[in-house]
Parts: sequence; structure tokens; C-alpha cells
Amino acid sequence: MFPEYREKITRLKAEDPHFAKLFHSHNDLDQEIKNMEAGITPASHDTIEALKKQKLQLKDDLYEILRKKNSCCGGCGG
Repeated sequence: MFPEYREKITRLKAEDPHFAKLFHSHNDLDQEIKNMEAGITPASHDTIEALKKQKLQLKDDLYEILRKKNSCCGGCGG
């Protein structure tokens, strides 16, 4: 997820508890969905779709944080 932000993600996971929580929630949901799709964990199609929507919202939230942190690096004066 977001390979162009790899270094920033690593830094934010260490420095920003909110970002770290969102990031780990996204990863947990991703694994849960994979288990459901593989039949390891029983789930209905509707449940899987609802979890995918939650995961997408988390991804959007993470991207928004990354984008905002990227646009103001602290050294550009803006």
C-alpha cells in the first residue's frame, strides 16, 4: 500500500499514534477479509463487502494523512 510513501509510513507509524492505529486496523481488516474469502473464516458475501468498504475508508483516511503530511514538510515555509 502506497509504496511511494514507504519511508513516511514507517515514520508516522512510530510518531503518530492515530496513524499507527488506522494502519494496523487496515492490515487487520485485510487479513480478516482474506481469511473469509479463502473460507478459513465463515462469512456471508454481504459481511465481506461491508468489511471491504471499511477497509477502503481506512485506506482513504491513511492516504489523506499522508497527503497532508507530504504537502507541508515543515521546511518549505508553507
